[in-house]
Amino acid sequence: MATGFYWDERCFWHAGGNYVFTLPVGGLVQPQVAGGLPENPETKRRLKNLMDVTGLTRELDARGAAPATWDDLLRVHPESYLSEFKALSDAGGGQLGLRTPFASGGFEIAAQSAGLAMAAVDSVLTGQHRNAYALSRPPGHHCLPDFPNGFCLLANIAIAIEAAKARHGLGRVAVIDWDVHHGNGTEAIYYDRDDVLTISVHQEGNYPLDTGGIGDRGRGAGEGFNINIPLPAGAGHTAYLAVMDEIVRPALDAFRPDLIVVACGYDASACDPLARMLATADTFRQMTLRMMDAARDLCGERLVLVHEGGYSEMYVPFCGHATLEALSGSAITAPDPMAQTFAVRQPSERFDTFLREVVRDAAQQLRPG
Repeated sequence: MATGFYWDERCFWHAGGNYVFTLPVGGLVQPQVAGGLPENPETKRRLKNLMDVTGLTRELDARGAAPATWDDLLRVHPESYLSEFKALSDAGGGQLGLRTPFASGGFEIAAQSAGLAMAAVDSVLTGQHRNAYALSRPPGHHCLPDFPNGFCLLANIAIAIEAAKARHGLGRVAVIDWDVHHGNGTEAIYYDRDDVLTISVHQEGNYPLDTGGIGDRGRGAGEGFNINIPLPAGAGHTAYLAVMDEIVRPALDAFRPDLIVVACGYDASACDPLARMLATADTFRQMTLRMMDAARDLCGERLVLVHEGGYSEMYVPFCGHATLEALSGSAITAPDPMAQTFAVRQPSERFDTFLREVVRDAAQQLRPG
């Protein structure tokens, strides 16, 4: 079975409005000639372009998907929010929540993005694909049921999970979020539930500023089923792999999910303008391989990656290519153009020891009892 790759050109057409970086234009904030929000189509489009040029796309089962329906969206979002979003979209666009502007047709594009995630999950559960990747845009892991934020308008992963539960009777799901920002939306949706384990590995104190603490473990039936792993800036390759080995994998072994979903952001990379985590393309390759091992051992290889953030137009394509090389088992590579630079800029031995202590301390705090 090939790896499924779900994408749609319309997702590249999502527009973010009059912003400069993360600030709205106005007052003393000047417009800029090109660009706008860091969340723009180029990182995703260039990933797809790179895959086409290297030939990796031809080794995947690349296909589109139907948009999520209104009923699909209602499993996660209240009708009042969806109606307001749709009305603004039909009227030419606007903004809801925090840093979530959209243009005309934004509702339909967001539903398309969620539909890609739904199709990827469905294809893995029905055995069409061993694993799958959804090139979703706009992203979704910050979106709460009634409050979009952080460029996220619909909760793509939660919509896909709830659709799979309704259609296939899906049981336990683990969501591993390695986007550099805390997955506050996914956390909020499942905070009271014990059927979805949410694990967020993120830069401490980045975005959102007031969420993502290690002590936030869930509530009621969900207590113990939410894990936050805030890492210090500059943590890099060694720390991320230590987290995967010492915290994430043991949590998965204890939970024994029926499906693993990764909120696959590339903004922990060393070149990202919105973070300072120093991960490399090989970091994402190695994390993907670890998730594949866990999926093989625990849930019949059922693994889905859903694209989230990542804002370096130059480097995201190479991080994504490395991830998809691993996911598909392809021998086609896109050599990391920054590999030599990163090789001579690794953390010092002292800092590396400190990071391992941070991970061990977090593992101890998160251990049951």
